[in-house]
Amino acid sequence: MIRILNEGEIRDIVSLEPSVIAAIETGFSELDKGNAQVPPIMMIPVPEKRGEVDIKSAYIKGYDQLAIKVASGFFENSRLGLPSQSGQMLVVSAETGFLQGVLLDNGYLTQVRTGAAGAVAAKYLAPQNVDSVGVIGSGVQARFQMAALMLVRPFAVIRMFSLDADDIKDRYVHDMQQQLNVRVIKASSIEAVVKECAVVVTTTPARQGFIKAQWLHPGLHITAMGSDSEEKQELEADVLPRADLVACDLKAQSLRLGELRSAVAQNQMMADAPVAELGAIINGRTPGRSDDRQITICDLTGVGVQDTMIAIKTLKIADRRNIGLIVA
Repeated sequence: MIRILNEGEIRDIVSLEPSVIAAIETGFSELDKGNAQVPPIMMIPVPEKRGEVDIKSAYIKGYDQLAIKVASGFFENSRLGLPSQSGQMLVVSAETGFLQGVLLDNGYLTQVRTGAAGAVAAKYLAPQNVDSVGVIGSGVQARFQMAALMLVRPFAVIRMFSLDADDIKDRYVHDMQQQLNVRVIKASSIEAVVKECAVVVTTTPARQGFIKAQWLHPGLHITAMGSDSEEKQELEADVLPRADLVACDLKAQSLRLGELRSAVAQNQMMADAPVAELGAIINGRTPGRSDDRQITICDLTGVGVQDTMIAIKTLKIADRRNIGLIVA
């Protein structure tokens, strides 16, 4: 039997909360232990529409299911009145290979699991006491990242900078103030965000780095999650070498798609430079932040274990509550 869930049904049963963050953390931990098979991301570019379709998956030893995700980002969709991102996940039996679930989430689960990964990064790398945090961007992930960060590092102020239209920025300010009960400030520049915040999250599809090394300051943590393809970059290439600790979700993938790729390509870092994977930090094999004055950076490209963990969790909840359409 195959259980099919639509976006509304998924939103009703899964949200960004501590158990989801714990599931994503477990996925990173299993990856570090060598218990996960993660094939390279398949990315199909559609340059005429500033679009791409990505296929991610992972099998985690000991789990009786795995997931295959097909997600798209088409960044001219706003002209059509459509969201830029969509997608769906297939849940397959790891015992027989048969399809067991179709999660028609339109990218919602990707947004949740990406926000959760940001929370995991902050849990191990951000300073313990945080008052003002920053975000670059005002889209969907700029919302999820701040909501996730609040769960692990409560804060009072968000400083936001975005190139989006004024009405989009104003909506972001209003919505986040209501959702998180914090003050949201539209900063005058990216530089102001970086210099005035203890934690900064970049959430853009930028093709050229915009965070500068000279803006870094003691105690700063940056989570850069926008670069997930060869064309993207949010940090200028000389930023990573300035950090006391550089981390990522999966080094081999970051060297191909993330900020590590840009730093190595522009001769600012060696490919074999010490970079800690989140799973190794979680498992205690590599230290995370050890000093509140350290500068830390985490490069998130999105790993298939995140998709498998969130998809399995979603389908199990749906099975338990008997939600969705059953096709025999």
